[in-house]
Amino acid sequence: MMRLRLALSGILAAVAGIAAGHLVAGFLAPASSPVLAIGSTVIDLTPTPVKEWAIATFGTNDKAILQGSVLVVTLVLAAVAGLLAQRRMPLAVGFIVLLTGLAGAAALLRPAARPLDVLPALAAMAAGVATLAWLVRLARRASDAAVAKGDEATVDGPRGSKMPPAADSAAQRGTGRRGFIGGALGVTALSVLAAAGGQLRAGAQSVKKIVLPAAADKAKPLPTGLETQVSGISPLRTPTAKFYRVDTNLVVPKVDVDTWTLEVDGMVEKPFTMTFAELSAMPLIERDITMTCVSNEVGGGYIGAARWLGVRLTDVLDRAGTKGSPDQVLSTAVDGFTISTPLGVVRDGRDAMIAIGMNGAQLSDTHGFPARLITPGLYGFVGATKWLTKLTLTTYAADQAYWTKRQWATDAPIKTSARIDTPAPLTTIQAGTTAIGGVAWAQHRGVGKVEVKIDDGPWQATKLGPDVGVDYWRQWYLPWDAKPGLHRISVRATDLKGQAQITERATPFPSGSSGIQEVVVTVA
Repeated sequence: MMRLRLALSGILAAVAGIAAGHLVAGFLAPASSPVLAIGSTVIDLTPTPVKEWAIATFGTNDKAILQGSVLVVTLVLAAVAGLLAQRRMPLAVGFIVLLTGLAGAAALLRPAARPLDVLPALAAMAAGVATLAWLVRLARRASDAAVAKGDEATVDGPRGSKMPPAADSAAQRGTGRRGFIGGALGVTALSVLAAAGGQLRAGAQSVKKIVLPAAADKAKPLPTGLETQVSGISPLRTPTAKFYRVDTNLVVPKVDVDTWTLEVDGMVEKPFTMTFAELSAMPLIERDITMTCVSNEVGGGYIGAARWLGVRLTDVLDRAGTKGSPDQVLSTAVDGFTISTPLGVVRDGRDAMIAIGMNGAQLSDTHGFPARLITPGLYGFVGATKWLTKLTLTTYAADQAYWTKRQWATDAPIKTSARIDTPAPLTTIQAGTTAIGGVAWAQHRGVGKVEVKIDDGPWQATKLGPDVGVDYWRQWYLPWDAKPGLHRISVRATDLKGQAQITERATPFPSGSSGIQEVVVTVA
């Protein structure tokens, strides 16, 4: 029983420390919370194949699973510290100090860290050590009372009365046990309150509502999509709330638009810094652009189509001028995260922009408020920096961005591909007239045709949905007289240049997945 109490003491000490650190971080910088700081460091140190496996296996839940794993490992190590406290209290305290010290180091080593970011770890250290020492003392009292069960001597009871030895021992045991249980419950309650307070404080930091200027160069009204005709097909425009999110952030940055600035430096003639008001006062363009994540597997959902409002990236770069021979735009987010975009792509005439609006509203915090990069035709990891705050003209030889250091491609055009939305894989549908439908994309080249093959039959041309431009996806569908049985459906796309999508299977690393999607359905 004593070992159980000691292990529980260590676990509760860790819980108290984590909660205290989270509370302090809520008032300073949520990302400096101990578990989040460790989690972010783990993300940076995780090998690329493991990252891709996590995204493919857990999808958007990968971050929650990572944080849960960090928490479980921390609690296990804290339980070991509690067991050490039975005979080696200094060693147990050192164990807690080491765990919280690692969290503090992780917070300080983040790219955009400030000296104050160590305070949550220090708060966790103080709370953890104090809680461990107190609970271990209560655990020892409970154990001593239990040992006293065999003592035959009589002791003074209340008001000088004599209490039989057995009754006295039972009273001591009960008092010791109740003291430890009460202490454990008290620590748990305070920890829950502290953690909730930190979470509420962090959540209370919301982005400011702004009024976006009208675009000087507006996009045409979006045509009616096939979703009105074909049930189950992706809508022509992806609602902002359903737009995919893939990034390395465990905490979404909350940026104050009134103090936000965009710095332009590097190999430029006139470095400068502009405010959001100055940026939004520049001529704005409105464009319909489909974005794709490089982690998207064949037939995957890490793709979305939206209407973006922003300033041409070339307009901002031209203001600074060019000095020397830069070949990349190194963009930096407010948390220090970096992305490299080929300068030649930026200047080839496509509508690369610094976006400030999405689907008719300001950017949400999840999607990069107050400003982000959008580069049509490139996977997001080389052209879609969220929470943008700096643009640096430089060379690939001189500077490497986050993903470049991890051996991902430097020039990553989005590969032509098609996806089947309906019927869904491994479902059962009724025999008769139905439709096979989905979306296809070949950003900056345009979709020329989409074909479907049923079982071992020939490739059949599908009917394409409205054409919104070469940077936007195309909906498609094929009427199908479904016969009973098990059927395999395949789809492929061809761009406007006549280049069919790659049939060979490839994983996302290092430049995007490829292959033909096939789904199996049962017709009843």
